[in-house]
Amino acid sequence: MGGQACILYGAAEFSRDVDVAVAVSPANLRRLRAALAQLDAEPVFFPPLSPTALRRGHACHFRCRAPGLHGVRLDVMAAFRGAAPFHRLWARRRRIRLPGVGTVSVMALADLVTIKKTQRDKDWPMIRRLVEADLADRSRPPLPARVAFWLRECRTPDLLRTLVRRYPVAAAKVARERPAVRAALRSDVARIEQELHREQARERALDRRYWAPLRRELQTWRRSRP
Repeated sequence: MGGQACILYGAAEFSRDVDVAVAVSPANLRRLRAALAQLDAEPVFFPPLSPTALRRGHACHFRCRAPGLHGVRLDVMAAFRGAAPFHRLWARRRRIRLPGVGTVSVMALADLVTIKKTQRDKDWPMIRRLVEADLADRSRPPLPARVAFWLRECRTPDLLRTLVRRYPVAAAKVARERPAVRAALRSDVARIEQELHREQARERALDRRYWAPLRRELQTWRRSRP
């Protein structure tokens, strides 16, 4: 669901971290702990792995020490701001076959873009690259849901103008909820850029508000440790 997923979607990003989303159930957490043992993964940072921490939206961090993986960090999460619950994320996951590895389950592109809308500077260029990589992918037809995704998430003014010209009916529908698309229909580049900036500022503010109580909770947990 993180940098490795971005690589698989063609938005190249070097990453030695592996971010995974997991279902929180007793049986699945037993499987997760067994996998961590095989990776000789030690917990780093805080909090420790627990159903409570995962359900609240915290990330649990590990460092792998197994041969060939030494130093690789593994971040585990189960809940995300603005995203669907895990069972829905899993139902619409994409499965990608990698030579010599097998089939890997990757968070659906639209869900990956959703969880990338954070307060971190590095995530916003990645959203742009993810959408642009999907636009350049000719292996799948531009079905209505895919076109709507491009119109909702494209962050490149010139591409957005191209999209509204190419798909005017779909653009008119998305424009009802996205001011940047309304500006693109008028070919108003300055207004497109202004609306994209507003979108980003709004999402950054929402992300800060989301994480503020979680950070306070972490501090409380740290102080209460024996």
